[in-house]
Order: sequence, then structure tokens, then C-alpha cells
Amino acid sequence: MTYGKRLVLLAILDSLIVITSIFVSMIIIKTDINVFLTPTLFFSILILLIFHHVCAFIYRLYHRAWAYASVGELIAITKAVSFSILLTVFTQLLFFEETNLRVLGITWMFHILLIGGSRFSWRIFKDHYIKQKVQVKRTLIVGAGSAGTMIARYILNNNDTVMKPIGYVDDDPKKINLDFFGLPMLGKISQIQSIVESNRIEVIIIAIPSLKKTELNIIFKECTKTKARVQIMPKIEDIMTGKVSVSSFRDVQVQDLLGREQVQLEMNLISEKLSGKTVLVTGAGGSIGSEISRQVCEFHPQKILLLGHGENSIYQIDMELRRKHLSEFEIIPIIADIQDRSRIFEVMREHHPDVVYHAAAHKHVPLMEYNPKESIKNNILGTKNVSEAAGFYGVDTFVLVSSDKAVNPTNVMGATKRCAELIIQELNQKYITKYVAVRFGNVLGSRGSVIPLFKKQIEEGGPITVTHPDMTRYFMTIPEASRLVIQAGALARGGEIFVLDMGEPVKIKDLAENLIKLSGYSIEEIGIEYTGIRPGEKMYEELLNENEVSSQQIFPKIHIGKAMLHGQEELKKLISEFNELSSLEVKERLLAISNVSKLRANVERVAVN
Repeated sequence: MTYGKRLVLLAILDSLIVITSIFVSMIIIKTDINVFLTPTLFFSILILLIFHHVCAFIYRLYHRAWAYASVGELIAITKAVSFSILLTVFTQLLFFEETNLRVLGITWMFHILLIGGSRFSWRIFKDHYIKQKVQVKRTLIVGAGSAGTMIARYILNNNDTVMKPIGYVDDDPKKINLDFFGLPMLGKISQIQSIVESNRIEVIIIAIPSLKKTELNIIFKECTKTKARVQIMPKIEDIMTGKVSVSSFRDVQVQDLLGREQVQLEMNLISEKLSGKTVLVTGAGGSIGSEISRQVCEFHPQKILLLGHGENSIYQIDMELRRKHLSEFEIIPIIADIQDRSRIFEVMREHHPDVVYHAAAHKHVPLMEYNPKESIKNNILGTKNVSEAAGFYGVDTFVLVSSDKAVNPTNVMGATKRCAELIIQELNQKYITKYVAVRFGNVLGSRGSVIPLFKKQIEEGGPITVTHPDMTRYFMTIPEASRLVIQAGALARGGEIFVLDMGEPVKIKDLAENLIKLSGYSIEEIGIEYTGIRPGEKMYEELLNENEVSSQQIFPKIHIGKAMLHGQEELKKLISEFNELSSLEVKERLLAISNVSKLRANVERVAVN
């Protein structure tokens, strides 16, 4: 219906209501039929009609969407009717020097009842008739605080959603037996399973923004005992800043269940390090490198260099950043192999970066067991090329993206990462450049990580393959890992190994079970198959070995390890003889270097004690 037609219909309806209200009031107060024929009555009806329409326009009664009427609309109706009656009283006193307050009082009451009833009847019709024609999903809201009630109000007022809120669960004892927006408190979080079954709940929305990860895990475990779909509300800050709407419910993700809170960064310190500077990111097309590039751009560098070997991946991150930041600073994509020493030195000479984030590396543990020489070429020789070029051309800070697998390594990939750390620690003593390494655990969602593999296995109907039921790993998200790398660069003094306090390690078996449940299946439907530990794998990972452990916490949840410089001579010998060695010899020498480093450190520790 057009606005003009809607305005005419509402004006006619209100006019009939005004006339009806006056006549009903006169009948109640005076029974003499002659009173209906007096000029005073007709004049009163006329001025009340005029004043009503004027006040209706002032309080925008003809502009409101009455399908979503609430307390605000009721207040507007009350004000419009009250002022129209008061103006009528003053007009009668002005022209007739008398007024009948009893008649106008009853008229006021009927006026509000009929105007309000006509408007709110459409909302009642919409909520209880139109919505019933759609296949609604009975919804339980976890949390009856401000966020939970906001969601309930949104669903109740929105005819487009297929959800129908049934009630809340909350552990706050003050909320027991209370109703919020007409919805009852059904029980505690521990009673979710029985509440879902007794109320035929199809959707559960978790609406407690202040939840810690461990608390969310507890709620999620209760929800997974049911067959209901589990969703979570967006963050309050995202709603307030307009990034998402209240209706942007999403499924709970594995990242939500990690038992660790995200690290908060020192933004001013990072800004001083990056704003207006030239920043080089190697491996910029990879999972970590691309996220580092995105986050660096938020600090408005003068220039960002996106270096990578893969043409397509560099093209994608280049196009993404250009769409967001093209007019803000210079973005330069560079196709180069870190194994090509002359090319890397050429890049450093041409652009003179202030900060280098070295994320380029081979990271897949089983693949590197089969290809140790390729692992050395990229992770050791490539790192040597980039780090020496950085020192030669006076880069201020060089940050190596390392791994928890560099601690007491039992595999080729971990050993090459430890050797890369040895290289930059030695260079830190040679050049003015501040060299640091950053260690963290497995990254959820990165290429080659376990999550994409599990998701694919679930899509194919299972089973999920897990190496061992007791296998544990530290996990973090890609944004967390990238923030840690950037923060480490800002904290660097030279020679440090930064480590994130990653909380408790996670069992791979538990991760697989959670992912199955999040995908809407039961463990029995998909199944978990144990395949045995693969070559080079550990049952558990460490972030620092006993010789590197330091109690110093340089930043909240970021620790700094002691630099261990043992094994450098053996590493130099390996590099000089690399081309003459077989793959098996390379692998043996790599692991021997790690053992030499560990043995010498133990000897020193015993001697000191």
C-alpha cells in the first residue's frame, strides 16, 4: 500500500474513532436525546477532530510502522490524545466559557483505548497469525541478561525471522520464576537437555557475550546432549559498531571452544613500530603471512611488500589489500623465491624495509620427513638468505615465524625451524638489526592444519582419522598467531624467542568430537578411526625446553625464552656440505644438531648447579 493511501485510511479511521468516543461519552453521561442536536456538540467534535489530526502529525502517528509497535508508540498515542483533549478544553472555555470535564475525561479514555487498540491489533495479528503460517523453529535463549532479552525482543518484533522464542535458561538465582518480555525462565544451564526435550526446542542461541572460553565449553557440552542446533550471538562491540546486526546469529565454531582468552595487544607500541614504515612480509600468500599482512595494514605503513613464491596466492592477497587500502599507502606484490639469494638481496637493496616478518617456510611435518633436503633449502637456507640480506641492508627488526616443533625436535620440520632460530640468534650478534623468533602451536584453519582435513572427512561421511587417542597439541587461531608475531616485533630488543602462554593443550580426539557435533552429527554417525603416530610426530608439543624456560613475562601472556646458541658450528658444517649429502644423511645430521644443542645446554646447567 502506498504512503498516500495509508495516510487517508488512518485519517478516516481516527476521525471515526474521535466521533465515536464523544458520542459514547455523551450517552454514558447524559441520556437526553436533545444534547446530540446542539451546536456545541458539533463544534466540539469539529475542534477535537482538528486538534487530533494536528497532534497525530506532530507525534508522527501516521508515520509509524505499527506492525512493530511497542511502549514508545503507546506513549506517543497518549501524548497526542491528551494534548488534543486539553486544546479542546481551552477552546470550549474560550468560546463558550464552559466545558464538561466528565464528558471529555471519558472521551479521553475511549480515545486512547480505540486508537491504541486499532494500532496494536495489527501487531497482534502479525505476531500471532501471520507468523504461525510460517514453519517456525522453537528457540531457547541461554542467558537472560541484556543481550538475551535484546535478542528475544528482536525475534518477537521481527516478522522475517522463522524463530519463535520459548524461554530462557540462566544460572542467576535472582532470575528464577521471572518473565522477560513475556517469556519465562525455564531453568538452569545444567537442565538444558530436559528443557529442550520437554519444550520441543529446535534452536539454542547462546547469548552471554561475557562468557570465557571455558564457560562456553561447559554450555556447549550441555547443548550437544540435545539434537537442537546451537548458535551464538555476535559480539556486542560488533553490533554497536555496525559490523553485524543483532540477527547475525552464527553456528558455534571450533575457535570459540578453545580454552584460552585472546591476547590483548599494546596498540600504541605497535603503531610506533609500523606506522609510516616500509614492511616486508615473506610468505605473504600463506595462511599466516596473509593475515600478518592484513593486520600490518591496519597500522598504516608507508609501504607493504608482499613477497611469495606462489603467483596466485600473492595475487589474491594483493587484490584484497588494494580493495581496502589502495589510496592509503603503497602495496607492492613481489614474486620471489627465498632460496634465490641474489633475488632476495635485490629486493632488500631496492626497497630498504624497516621491518621484516619472515613467514615463508615448509611446515607440513610428514611431508618434510620424506623430503628433508627441500625442508633445509626453504627453512634453513631460505631463512639464511632473508636474514643476512636484512642485516646487510640495515633492517631495524627481523621477526622469524617459528614453531613449537622447534623444541626438542624429533622431526625434520622442527629441526629446520630450530636451525633457523640458531641462524638469526647468531646474526643478532653480528648486525645492528634486532632479530627475534616467535613460537606458537598449531594454527586452526591454516593450510595443512587438521581442521580442513576433519571437515572434508565429515562431508564424506566419515570416519575422522586421528593418529592416537592421547595425542595433544596447542592450538590458536590465525589472527591470534599473527597478532603475536606483530607484537613480538614491537617488543624486540634482539635475540629473544617469544612464546605465547597458550593455556592447556587440547586433545586431538576432543577436537574431532567437537567438530563432529558442530557439524550436526553424532560421534556414532561419523566415527573416529585411530591410524597410529606418523613419522616424526610427537605425542605432545612443548613451547620451551627446560634449558630455555624463563619466568620472565615480558607482556601479558607473552613469555620470553633464554637464547640457546649451541650447535651453530655443526649447522655451518651441514650447510657447507649440504649438496654432497643424501637425504638420509641430511636428516641424521639435522637431528644430531638439535641433540648437540640440548646436551651442551644440560652440561652447562649441571656445571652451574
